[in-house]
Amino acid sequence: MIAAFISAFINALAVSLALTILLETTFFYLTGMRDKRDLALLWLVNVLTNPLVVAVYWLMAARFNGNPYLIQISLESLAVLTEGKYYKKYGRGFTRPYLFAFGANAFSFGMGILLQRLLR
Repeated sequence: MIAAFISAFINALAVSLALTILLETTFFYLTGMRDKRDLALLWLVNVLTNPLVVAVYWLMAARFNGNPYLIQISLESLAVLTEGKYYKKYGRGFTRPYLFAFGANAFSFGMGILLQRLLR
């Protein structure tokens, strides 16, 4: 049972990170951004935040019987603030870094929900 949980957890981490990077890269280009350094920053920031968000979500969802979307939205809000801070400090073309972080995360989150529903 523990092995199955660990396997599912690792799979969730990998799939979530890959989809997040793909979707947020798409958002990056859709918003007209082209700077390769900013794109690398987007990838790095997501490598730092996404696994942590997924891990905490899995731990909280397994422990509490609350609404999983409330847990997810709370964690995503923290990710947006963290990512926005990094975009502001290290980015070159992020004129509104927190708005970009919000938009990228909302796009990724929304498309993730849509993909889950389509694949069921």
